[in-house]
Amino acid sequence: MKILVVEDESKTGDYLTQGLTEAGYVVDLARNGVDGAHLATSEDYDLVILDVMLPGLDGWGVLQAIRKTGRSMPVLFLTARSQVDDRVKGLELGADDYLLKPFAFSELLARVRTLLRRGRSMEPEVLRVADVELDLLRRRVVRGGKRIDLTAKEFALLELLLRRHDEVLPRSLIASQVWDMNFDSDTNVIEVAVRRLRAKIDDGFEPKLIHTVRGMGYVLETPEAA
Repeated sequence: MKILVVEDESKTGDYLTQGLTEAGYVVDLARNGVDGAHLATSEDYDLVILDVMLPGLDGWGVLQAIRKTGRSMPVLFLTARSQVDDRVKGLELGADDYLLKPFAFSELLARVRTLLRRGRSMEPEVLRVADVELDLLRRRVVRGGKRIDLTAKEFALLELLLRRHDEVLPRSLIASQVWDMNFDSDTNVIEVAVRRLRAKIDDGFEPKLIHTVRGMGYVLETPEAA
């Protein structure tokens, strides 16, 4: 599970990053609102922990940017403000929970786990694009009624492409989401993985769905968009 923390207070941000990492989560930290909004709208996260008072762009603005893109991952607001109006404003903009500073890490962790469970329960069990079906629970892929066997990484790569279909995904994003690593231009692991996935998903089927966008990345394109 991947969590984005947007917090400008250095000690609080480092404390949250260390605690959540030790609890078993993958954590990215942004120290201002502009960077937080960029990460939240360009990467895939299971949860965002968001401070209200941020330099560059406040928490309200970050939350609005997230929801404008149609992303539905849960957002937990952290704030030193106790006014009811502030909490109501956050909830109306699409926040899922509020936690007042100072807080006990045990309480934050409990709320994180609750929000993550709630977020998973709202996800579809099957992703469908064209005649491809990916069953998240059974870990099974079918195209045109034919079962396709994938490795764990191929499954994760196809899931990412399906979730973000019709969107060109740069190699750096694929590397961070599927392999949890920074993109190294000297490695061809992504090209090899895409080629193997394409052979299984597209060879022998029409139309072809997985495409290379030269100099940019890869896209799974529906027939209507192609």
